[in-house]
Amino acid sequence: MKIQRITLREIRMPLVTPFETSFGRLTGRRMLLVEADADGVSGWGESVAGEGPFYAPETVETAWHILRDFIWPLLKDREFASASELWEILAPIRGHNMAKGAIESAVWDAEARQKNIPLWKLIGGVRNEIPCGVSIGIKPTLEELVSTVERELAAGYQRIKIKIKPGKDIEPVETLRQRFPRIRLMVDANSAYRLPDWPHLKRLEAYYLMMIEQPLGWDDLYSHAELQRKLETPICLDECIHTLEHARAAIELGACRIINIKLGRVGGYTPSKQIHDLCKSRQIPVWCGGMLESGIGRAHNIALSTLENFSLPGDVTASRRYWTEDIIEPEVEVSPQGTIHVPAAPGIGYTPRLDRIEKISARKEILS
Repeated sequence: MKIQRITLREIRMPLVTPFETSFGRLTGRRMLLVEADADGVSGWGESVAGEGPFYAPETVETAWHILRDFIWPLLKDREFASASELWEILAPIRGHNMAKGAIESAVWDAEARQKNIPLWKLIGGVRNEIPCGVSIGIKPTLEELVSTVERELAAGYQRIKIKIKPGKDIEPVETLRQRFPRIRLMVDANSAYRLPDWPHLKRLEAYYLMMIEQPLGWDDLYSHAELQRKLETPICLDECIHTLEHARAAIELGACRIINIKLGRVGGYTPSKQIHDLCKSRQIPVWCGGMLESGIGRAHNIALSTLENFSLPGDVTASRRYWTEDIIEPEVEVSPQGTIHVPAAPGIGYTPRLDRIEKISARKEILS
């Protein structure tokens, strides 16, 4: 394979409803799309970098810079046998996984299209239907939270995740558990707590949570290990896991019992599969988290979720939960049973809507 050119586009999409976490409130998204022309076939990827360096150090601006000024010079005129080789080619660039993941996933899509097979089969997926959960941001009132959960359960979602932060934690969880005693419920703190808060977090154990996701610092494996020893509820790590080495350290330290694998956070399919395989060998279940992606990023999450050890419902939801109009066709839909049927078409299985993408692009740059 050889990449003739890559096209960077920044698109802007307003959210259907605001989404609040412990580090901020979003009303819309800036997203960086990467279109890679490999041997005359276009593949698409998406950087999950945010508007600011709050979830992770990367931003839309840094990802654009790294893709243009460092990744493209490494790839230009470079021949390689398959997309699986890109991870090693890009190894001289330290970090910047969200930039790497965007181009890497685009090339995987192009390779699958060249071979006329679905991407999920190319990466070794084993299921043609994936279970779906939903992530609900912090709500201003308990009534609005309950109403939102009722609506998502009616839509079929199999697991409810709510965002929490100090002052917005025990009461929302208690309310939901009383109102919905049998639902699969988990919380996500996005690093809002510190180890001395452990007695407060332990109070959550009264509500039979599936897991507590990323309660402590985004780079603090040691404190998570301390906390996990104090809790019976499994800790799931998200922001802490950027590499295979991080995952191995977390497992060896006992810092978690579950890992959330995000394609963009770890740098693409190759490192995602490595982490998946490690977790499978150590009997650590994994699932796929969401980053408010457009349909292109969402399609890649669907493909990733077909791997065998993705045994828990992920944050892979219908397009209409976030966007009045998505950038792919068909849009992603969730069945009444809370599942997504994995597309059988080549590549990511969805067609990017170029007219829509061009219309909402704030900037565009072609590298050749």
